[in-house]
Amino acid sequence: MEKQGETTMSANEQARALMMRHQHLIKNRQQSMLGRAAAEVGLSVDGEDLNVNQSKANPSVRAS
Repeated sequence: MEKQGETTMSANEQARALMMRHQHLIKNRQQSMLGRAAAEVGLSVDGEDLNVNQSKANPSVRAS
C-alpha cells in the first residue's frame, strides 16, 4: 500500500539508483584517499584537482 506522495520505482530504476549511489560512494572514497596521500607528501590539493572523470578517455592521448 502506497502512502500519498510516494512513487513506485521499477526494478530497473531501483538498480540504476543503487548503482549510481555505489559509484558516488566509490568516487568520494577515492578522492578522500587521494587527498590524504597528497597531504602525506606535502601537496596541497583543492576540489578541482580531484574532479577527474575516469570513465571518459582523453581524446588527445592516442594508443600506440
